Amino acid sequence: MPTRQHQKISAYLYRTFFAIAEALGGIVLYAPLRLQVRPGKFREPDLCLLLDEQDPRNENAFWLSADLVIEIVSPDKPARDTEEKPIDYAEGDIPEYSIVNPIDQTITVLTLLDDEYVAHGIFRRGEQVTSALLPSLAQNVDAVFKA
Repeated sequence: MPTRQHQKISAYLYRTFFAIAEALGGIVLYAPLRLQVRPGKFREPDLCLLLDEQDPRNENAFWLSADLVIEIVSPDKPARDTEEKPIDYAEGDIPEYSIVNPIDQTITVLTLLDDEYVAHGIFRRGEQVTSALLPSLAQNVDAVFKA
């Protein structure tokens, strides 16, 4: 179950990404929303974004994929978000995956290259998070973890 800190970070990120998605004509939603990474395999990212709200992957029962997913690391099993989910999201052909880690106070932005993720950047307190997918994103790491 998400902690209070998890929920506050999620709400803060939703507001940030909602403004960006709205300006682009996209959509951002939050858990619980199933995201299919392959037939029969689903994940429920903390946040998922499509750059175009009319994208046919935006189905009612579940999304068929996304352009960006964000996971907030859970303290009970950090490897789930940092090791297991990147494999699934890469298989789902999701161009960008961000890992928000309250444990070490970092935000890792991964971009899909061929069929594997590579680090766009690992951002720490005092730095601005950027995105290869969303050039308008410049989020202060401190603000995320103070949420």
